[in-house]
Amino acid sequence: MNNETGPLAADAQFFKALIDADVAALEDLLAADFILVDVMGGSEVPRAALIELVGSGQLKFESIKPADAHMRIYGTTGIVIGRTEIQMRFEQSTFTTKSRYTHVYVEDRGRWRMVSAQGTPIAEAQDPPPR
Repeated sequence: MNNETGPLAADAQFFKALIDADVAALEDLLAADFILVDVMGGSEVPRAALIELVGSGQLKFESIKPADAHMRIYGTTGIVIGRTEIQMRFEQSTFTTKSRYTHVYVEDRGRWRMVSAQGTPIAEAQDPPPR
């Protein structure tokens, strides 16, 4: 396995599908029981809801800048951990968030399918308390 066919490649495809609002690519990449834990509020978003939000344009990813992605493989399971800076629009509201993410992939008939994604906001650096 290499970075062109493994979980890191699937991760790049996921981000591209979100930016392009490519419903067909999302349907192909996301497992039937996929769950997203939303970076903004921590709610669970099932596969069908994410695809509907992206496909309808209600949720629009303006930009996704991934960084520091690395993976681990355990048999047919791949885990990708990295950072992102995301600019998105939900309905009429625009958001920018920096997060750490964990994406879990399972190899299924020679393809990597995402089964779970979770984002955790990175808090802005704060000045230390005065002494």
